[in-house]
Amino acid sequence: MREWLGKRYWLVGASEGLGRELALLISRAGAEVIVSARSKDRLDTLVDELPGKGRAVLVDVADLAAVQAAAAEVGEIDGVVYLAGVYWPMAAQDWDNEKADMMGQVNYLGASRVVGAVIGQMVQRDAGHIVLTGSLSGFRGLPGAIGYSASKAGLMVLAESMHADLRRTGVQVQVVNPGFIKTRLTDKNDFKMPFIMEPETAARELFDHMNSEGFKKSFPMLFSWVFRGSQFLPDWLYFRIFGAR
Repeated sequence: MREWLGKRYWLVGASEGLGRELALLISRAGAEVIVSARSKDRLDTLVDELPGKGRAVLVDVADLAAVQAAAAEVGEIDGVVYLAGVYWPMAAQDWDNEKADMMGQVNYLGASRVVGAVIGQMVQRDAGHIVLTGSLSGFRGLPGAIGYSASKAGLMVLAESMHADLRRTGVQVQVVNPGFIKTRLTDKNDFKMPFIMEPETAARELFDHMNSEGFKKSFPMLFSWVFRGSQFLPDWLYFRIFGAR
C-alpha cells in the first residue's frame, strides 16, 4: 500500500468523470491534491468537496507554455496523474481534421507536455510517481475510432518507453487502460457499450493500481481479454472480426 499522507499529487483532467472521482479518493487517503483542467467553476466545486487539502490550477494541455506555467505554479510534487482526454466518434470516411488534431493534441501530446514539465524534478530527486490513462481502444485500430485509438496507442507506448528507462530508478511509471466509462465523452456513442463502468468504479480500479507495484492494468478484466487477445490475431482474421461491416 502506498503512503499517501503528506504527499502532493497533481491530477490533470480532473474537473469531472474519472478524474474527479480519483481526486476524491486520493484526498481521502491523506494526500494534498492539485486539480487542473480548463473549467474553473468545476474545479472550484471539486476543491470545495475534497476532504483534505487541495487547490485548483487552470491549464490548457494543448498549449505548451500554459502547461509549463501551470507546472511552475504547482511546484514540487510527489506524483502526477494524466486523465485529460477528448473524443469524437469518427470513421475514415467522415474525417474531420480539426477534431482529429484535437484528439492528438490533448490525448497524447498533452500527456507528453505535462510529463516533460515535471519529470526533471523527479529524476533529480530519484523519487516520483507518474500515471497515464490509456484505453482498451489503443491495443489495435478499431472502426470509427480515427484520432482516438491512435492517440491512446501513442500514450500507451509513451508509458512503456518511460517505464523501460525508469524501472530501476525511484521514479515509478504506471499506465491504466480502461474500457467504457459513463461520461460526457461516451454519451456521444450510439452503439451498445459492453461492461460500461460508472466513474466511481473506474476510479477505484485506477486507485488500486496506483497502490500496487505493477506497471500496466487493463480493465474491466473480462472485456480487456478481448482487446489484449486481438494483438495475437493475424490481420486477415482481426479485420474480419473487428472491421466495419
